[in-house]
Amino acid sequence: MASTIRTYSRTTLEALVLMGRQIKLARKQRKMSEADLAERIGIARSTLQMIEKGSPKAEIGLVFEAAHLVGVPLFVSEPTALAVEIARVGDKLALLPQSIRRPRTEVKDDF
Repeated sequence: MASTIRTYSRTTLEALVLMGRQIKLARKQRKMSEADLAERIGIARSTLQMIEKGSPKAEIGLVFEAAHLVGVPLFVSEPTALAVEIARVGDKLALLPQSIRRPRTEVKDDF
């Protein structure tokens, strides 16, 4: 069975690199070694290196945990604002349909 090669948009790849560099910068500003941060996250140093390089193969939860531990903001400037933002988006979602279906195409059989 052949493996499928996943491709990512340029925007996605650039966002990953930016997040990785922000994590690396914040780690260095806090005078933390790769080994120190990796240990706090509970991952191998090589995994942290993947995160800091912006690899799309790094788990998003690990990337967010690394960002949080070194103080890189995630979506909002204050971590306490995340719950408020989650509730706000939840309120918007409640107003939308539960599921979205493709419109049915009508068969034109009038010859």
